Amino acid sequence: MPQAAPSLPPIADEHLDVLVVGAGLSGIDAAYRIQTGSPDRRFAVFEAREAIGGTWDLFRYPGIRSDSDMTTLGFPFHPWREDRAIAAGGDISSYIRQTAQHYGLDRHVRFRHRVVAANWSSEDAAWTVDYEVEGRPGRLTCGFLFFCSGYYDYAEGHAPRWPGMDRFTGQVVHPQFWPEGLDVARRRIVVIGSGATAVTLVPALVAQGAAHVTMLQRSPSYIVSVPGMDRRGRALRKWLPRRVADAAIRWKNIATSIAAYTIARRFPAQFKRMIARDQQRLLGPDFDMAHLTPRYQPWDQRLCLVPDNDLFEALKSGAAAIVTDTVERFTPDGLRLVSGATLPADLVVTATGLKLRMLGGATLSVDGVAVQPGDRMLYKGALLEGVPNFAFAVGYTNASWTLKCDLTARFVSRLLNRMRRRGYVSVRAEAGQGVRGDEPMLDLQSGYIERAAEMLPRQGRKAPWRVHQNYARDLLAFRTARLQDGVLRFETARQKGRAA
Repeated sequence: MPQAAPSLPPIADEHLDVLVVGAGLSGIDAAYRIQTGSPDRRFAVFEAREAIGGTWDLFRYPGIRSDSDMTTLGFPFHPWREDRAIAAGGDISSYIRQTAQHYGLDRHVRFRHRVVAANWSSEDAAWTVDYEVEGRPGRLTCGFLFFCSGYYDYAEGHAPRWPGMDRFTGQVVHPQFWPEGLDVARRRIVVIGSGATAVTLVPALVAQGAAHVTMLQRSPSYIVSVPGMDRRGRALRKWLPRRVADAAIRWKNIATSIAAYTIARRFPAQFKRMIARDQQRLLGPDFDMAHLTPRYQPWDQRLCLVPDNDLFEALKSGAAAIVTDTVERFTPDGLRLVSGATLPADLVVTATGLKLRMLGGATLSVDGVAVQPGDRMLYKGALLEGVPNFAFAVGYTNASWTLKCDLTARFVSRLLNRMRRRGYVSVRAEAGQGVRGDEPMLDLQSGYIERAAEMLPRQGRKAPWRVHQNYARDLLAFRTARLQDGVLRFETARQKGRAA
């Protein structure tokens, strides 16, 4: 029987000036900066899913909300003006879609377009991008490739397996894939985990009528209560003109987050005592504070924020509890712990973390040679070392994601406009001697980062290869630093021809 001929890759049928990958917060921000920086530039936004919103459209578990204030998580060019500082996930998703529609950015989004591979050709000074649309292959070329797909694996979460899970008669759910219409009323629920997802889920499940909710943690996290409403912001909006109030509220919150982070890192003992005093005041003198006393320093992992004391109210009421222990095995009607204790459960939620996946799983190559992001450094947290005409958006770990992504998008727009004015066809960041380091770009000790440390781009020993977690410092560096800094290498078409 004759063998079928191998399928050939499709011929590139389109050329774009810029291809943005991902239509979440960073992708829509990038599209806006590209569109406003040079309105005649031809660009598209590829989104693997069927909706704008990224993480905020994907995650649907009860209580999902922002983990930073919305005036800084929102777009600076389209300010968040609601009273709620900590917003529900659905409201954030709607806000991203409305922003895209308001500026006509949604017309550039192509849904269900998943980038599979991208190869830079030095001869052509262009990227060839292979993608899939509902399983069908496609190909195009572009002059600049801007990945705004984040670093979460949307297809799979971190879900450990425990002995006896197949014998459990209840239901096991991972928050990343929360079943639509799941009824939790009158059910005994165990949430395994102690991160932002767990502390969000517990009070939300109590509010939905669960019989009891237990947060089972191997070790505690720092949990801080914050006001759900920005009352100072509301006062500023009352007394100041709209645009002035927007800027004032945004900078108030930026300054507050920078100050809090700086104090926590410089005076960790005092910061821990301040958190503990507030927790004890909210929970009462009888609560065992061992369940809220982490083994690490503040901001070694990201702080968990709870609006308006909701988790502490659930704990104080007796409708929820925290148990610090480790799962030994599942039993037919719950969990047996290493200590010998048992937890009855009808529903177990494995809020055990996320998996990281660089570039949405796409492969990257330059002139046919594979590029591993984990082997490269990041220039200003934006450009991947040695990769021409390529940028990567990644947010802060100690502040709002969008703050850094917007700086990156503005930098890319500035870079593209300079290249056009000077006739450059390519730019790449090249590291000199003595700058290479081996720290991952994210400086947290969180499990999901440590599990994927080898795949993350690296930090160098000094600027511009250090990834700073300080918006004010980055803002100054991005806006005032010269592009001709001896690290960025620009090439014209004439130079490319001579080299060839």
